[in-house]
Amino acid sequence: MDGFINTLLLIIRFLISSQVLLFLGCFSGTSGLAQSFEPPDGQCFVFVGQDLAATGGLEVYREGYSDYFETPAGVTVYTNLAPGGESFGHHFSGLDGLLQQANWGAGDCWANAYLQDSTYQYSMMAIGLSMVHCEKDIAKGRHDDFIVHLATWIQGAKRPVFLRIGYEFDGWEWNQYRRRFYLQAWTRIYKIFQDMGVENVAYIWQSKGTGSDQNTLEAWYPGDEIVDWCAYSYFGSPDTEMITFARNHQKPVFIAEATPVREFDGLYFETDLNKTPLDQQIWEGWFVPFFQTIQDNNDVIKAFSYINTDWSSQPMWVVHPVFQRVDSRLQLSPYIMEKWREKLADPAFLQASDIREKMPDQ
Repeated sequence: MDGFINTLLLIIRFLISSQVLLFLGCFSGTSGLAQSFEPPDGQCFVFVGQDLAATGGLEVYREGYSDYFETPAGVTVYTNLAPGGESFGHHFSGLDGLLQQANWGAGDCWANAYLQDSTYQYSMMAIGLSMVHCEKDIAKGRHDDFIVHLATWIQGAKRPVFLRIGYEFDGWEWNQYRRRFYLQAWTRIYKIFQDMGVENVAYIWQSKGTGSDQNTLEAWYPGDEIVDWCAYSYFGSPDTEMITFARNHQKPVFIAEATPVREFDGLYFETDLNKTPLDQQIWEGWFVPFFQTIQDNNDVIKAFSYINTDWSSQPMWVVHPVFQRVDSRLQLSPYIMEKWREKLADPAFLQASDIREKMPDQ
């Protein structure tokens, strides 16, 4: 009898674990060696970023997104494989913002802070991995130690991690990637992660979101075998090039960066959610088309990350014509807060609580 009970318990545990893996979409799609963590059609993970003050919910960082809304399914952070550069007084040493707090002009970044705080114990993580000006060194194996260190950290995170390697590869003006070395660097990072047996990572290939046609996307694509998700940035008007590309390649889409920007005929106008009735105009002009894009393409768009920050207060962006007049903090506007809560009450939008409910008891 005891043997029967023990066997039954093992079966139950297996079934529970299988449900968790199914929910996270493990081993789906064409990249069988990697975990894509893709939710079913019609469902979409909610991520928030992109600095500690923006997400909030932490002991030191309050008045951010998670202090006003339900904890998101994931948070977005940034780090790099590019030591030696300098940005607004910060000197890069490689993997900045991962183990220790860092600020290179775009808010405080510290990935480890989310792992150490109970608010985000069920939240996944999206990492924007920059390799600007170092893609050749990475391709040639000169930064393998950094890659191994990152892979080890991700394994220790014990949660799904969406790794955006060389994000916004087609941001020619600011990233200036060289295609040959970019593709070689991507392949090297992937291979090292595979050799180390990193299983809790999905590999994300991200465009800037506008300006690249299908031929350009094909030329820069690392390949179906080593890409789990296609991604793009959504700032101004909707763009369908990456959505079309992803459908053709049978990949899910991650809107990896999204914040309201008002642009008309090459001119950028104030986007401050703290101002009425501007907040209502912004909801109708940006948020409505944004959510409509997700709804119209819910067969492929499976995640988005909203940037909930005061761009206009950060040194990197206060001089940038696109973002210098943008304050996208949802909690500033009672009107926007109500609309946002109504929209995300739809069970199609997955939060940290949805992930917690799928996890077996510890």
